[in-house]
Amino acid sequence: MANDAVAGSAIRVAPARPGDKDDPIRAVLAAYTQDLITAVDDTLTTFLTAEVDSLAEIDAAMGGFAASARGAVLAGGKRIRPTFAYWGWRGAVGGTEPLPPVLPALAALELLHTFALVHDDVMDSSATRRGRPTTHVAFAAQHVAAGHRGDPGRFGEAVAVLVGDLCMVWADRLLAHATVSPARLLEVRRCYDQMRVETIAGQYLDVLGENDTANWSIDRALRVARYKTASYTVQRPLLYGACLAGVSADDPLAAAYTRYGLAVGEAFQLRDDLLGAYGDPAATGKPAGDDLRTGKPTTLLMLARQLATPAQLKALDRAGERRVDRLAELIADTGAVARVERMIAERVGAALAALDAAPVDRTARTALTGLATAATNRRA
Repeated sequence: MANDAVAGSAIRVAPARPGDKDDPIRAVLAAYTQDLITAVDDTLTTFLTAEVDSLAEIDAAMGGFAASARGAVLAGGKRIRPTFAYWGWRGAVGGTEPLPPVLPALAALELLHTFALVHDDVMDSSATRRGRPTTHVAFAAQHVAAGHRGDPGRFGEAVAVLVGDLCMVWADRLLAHATVSPARLLEVRRCYDQMRVETIAGQYLDVLGENDTANWSIDRALRVARYKTASYTVQRPLLYGACLAGVSADDPLAAAYTRYGLAVGEAFQLRDDLLGAYGDPAATGKPAGDDLRTGKPTTLLMLARQLATPAQLKALDRAGERRVDRLAELIADTGAVARVERMIAERVGAALAALDAAPVDRTARTALTGLATAATNRRA
């Protein structure tokens, strides 16, 4: 499944370009790991082609369904999770171990990510993802175009749930293609399973928060960030990569990855909160202000309520009567945006301090330093 560029583990590493006008994380990923991203995409394409062909033998309609699931996986994305997993592995093994044996395990994280995104879009009733109709919206449109009976929206949501489920099964199946010892693969599976459990826990808390805002707090909003985002975006992928390298849970490197991963992951979600309110839809691929429109209790909104004057708090309580752009201005006026920016900077600083003390390969240290900044200072 690997291409010639990754016959070994010598992924190209170049210094990030400080003056790059593109999205910072894209620039850093391109500088540090373009060969890896290409290898992950090639691995996914090869694997998914065989899977779609197999399902098409059941029924012609299944072929179309599976192809749509494949499209959801391959339709862009930064490949952040495989990237952090790679550097978690590389930080432990150095630059001499071959990559192909662990490449399927790295690519499997992208299938897990697609499962989470497709289900999340259904739960949030999101219309677009990466500038395209979300999976449930696309299938609802297919329902209408085909002239089927029944509720198109309900059909789209039901099929999207199945697409997500299929991606979860595909992730398990691709992970099994990693050619490491059975004992090591069992440890990797334990880390992978914990990542999945924590992701679902964080997602449940996210859903609960939207329906129980009276009992929500900044601490609970940060807990959502920790489990919904930090765990499966940075912390667990790093530890997963370390497991692939044979690093035990009590190793100092695992402890450093945990501190780094939680800090960067939380900062990543805090940046998401800001982008959800103030991001450019052309860059994010999603409408601006969705979280504000629904009153989702993000850390940003919880801080705004804590910092607001009585008059501002009264205005926030009438959020549903206000235009999103005016609400965004009101939140900024409370000082919440500046506070979130400081929280991001503090977490990046903590992550880099954890990395400084870690027994990590020098090249991996350079890449993880760049990724900590890029992942938390981005436009999409």
